[in-house]
Amino acid sequence: MNAPAVERPAAGAGEPPPRAAYVNLLVATLGFTLTFWAWNLIAPIAGPLGDDLGISSFEQSLMVAVPVIVGSLGRIPVGALTDRFGARVMFPLTSALTIVPVLLLIPAKESYWALLLAGFLLGIGGTTFAIGVPHVNSWFPPARRGFAIGVFGMGMGGVALSGYVTPRIYDHGHRLPFLVLAIALAAYVVLSWLTLRDHPGRKAPTTSLGHRLREAARLRVTWELSALYAIGFGGIVAFGVYLPTYLKTWYDLGATDAGTKAAGFSLVTVLFRPFGGWLSDRVHPAVVTSWSLGIVGLFAVVQSFDPELDWLGTVCLLVLAAGLGAASGAVFALVAQVTPEPRVGSVTGIVGAVGGLGGFVPPLVMGAIYSAKDSYSIGFMLLSDLALAGCVYAFGRMRTAGQARG
Repeated sequence: MNAPAVERPAAGAGEPPPRAAYVNLLVATLGFTLTFWAWNLIAPIAGPLGDDLGISSFEQSLMVAVPVIVGSLGRIPVGALTDRFGARVMFPLTSALTIVPVLLLIPAKESYWALLLAGFLLGIGGTTFAIGVPHVNSWFPPARRGFAIGVFGMGMGGVALSGYVTPRIYDHGHRLPFLVLAIALAAYVVLSWLTLRDHPGRKAPTTSLGHRLREAARLRVTWELSALYAIGFGGIVAFGVYLPTYLKTWYDLGATDAGTKAAGFSLVTVLFRPFGGWLSDRVHPAVVTSWSLGIVGLFAVVQSFDPELDWLGTVCLLVLAAGLGAASGAVFALVAQVTPEPRVGSVTGIVGAVGGLGGFVPPLVMGAIYSAKDSYSIGFMLLSDLALAGCVYAFGRMRTAGQARG
């Protein structure tokens, strides 16, 4: 059934957000950026690590994908725990826990199985999305929520930051990127503890974690939004973690050059996510989602024909980034419209988990297809099919998903 949209206590629709709202938005976005850097720490240096360990393309894809699936599934309990304890507790705690696997990567990079274990723990960094969305949502009035959550979503830039910075620091010392990120996370733990505040009107639920997750899972829109987010954000995550490998393997780029171009892709997704949220405050977010996924579907078809990287291939990848970023911002504008306030964290956790899982499967599929067929074309055609299906569903069904009002 459709979830009734419940007004948040943050502010009236015509009132500007308080100064504290912007402080909390800024600090939450910074934390999201750093933990996403950690979450994507292995992917930019997967090539050199794989060469040192002598592993196959599929094993390398698995190494990159493990943090994605753990971070995605972890959003479900973390989102529900955020409903209970608030971002004031959960952001510093999760950031502090992320430091542990970051440092463990220093000795773990000598063994493939140790890397898989460290990558499993590194998934903790991918759960902060489910903390930030309900937190930002509570501080902003409905008319500005799409843009605010889009700005928070710019924390995905941690993937771009990782793709650009990590291989360059790694070239100067194989321990250096892990130490630098650990120090940055430690500083953020202190900053977030001192500055983050839960909204005064936030009401902690009194029901159990399992009960809240069951209630969120019963909402039809939870799974509809999950499917759309799996295409949009899942595509972003998949490209973020696998694009360096794709560029290195198919276009024969060096690890640093491939990481730089992948960072450019991620940067475009970061810029277009708030644009998708901003546009959704003015146009129905389902329409924005539909158009964005339609563009993704068309350009995925073009990329499946393996155009030269200069210039057509670059244009295709950048347009794919823009479409996926805008779609991701629009989907979470829909979450803000149709989800009751006490369930925002729980629903966000489920939607975010499915979206992250949408990024877990493609790297494995791409690696397996390339190993079997020596081509990536099938993978891009599958992306096109999913995006066009999401385009039709968003336009045909989701425009009426939020009409019931409580």
